[in-house]
Amino acid sequence: MTYAANAYARTSRSALSPREAESAVLLKAAQQLIGASHALASGDTKRLCEALSFNQRVWTLLATEATSDENPLPVEIKQGIGNLGVFVLRNCVDTMIAPTSEKIAALVAINNEIAAGLQGNPG
Repeated sequence: MTYAANAYARTSRSALSPREAESAVLLKAAQQLIGASHALASGDTKRLCEALSFNQRVWTLLATEATSDENPLPVEIKQGIGNLGVFVLRNCVDTMIAPTSEKIAALVAINNEIAAGLQGNPG
């Protein structure tokens, strides 16, 4: 049964549009941050660092792709995504240094809002 579930998951992932894939990975990062926030209450900082590192990788890729010369987005949107990426990356580092539930919640909210926008649900 597990083999069939894994095969289905691989097939469904390959059927995602780029926007759906970006949305899914942002939501995955948000879920990891939420889980890490709960673990932080018990002193588990390792899980938080792993979630923040994953979020950093996601945003590095998103910002790099969005701001590339080959991307057909308007310059203003590219700049906005680039600026948001820098903001998120700085906040990830700040949260690693001095973690609070408020900082984690802000990162989760950004990921969820951008994912909703990518899905065509702008708020």
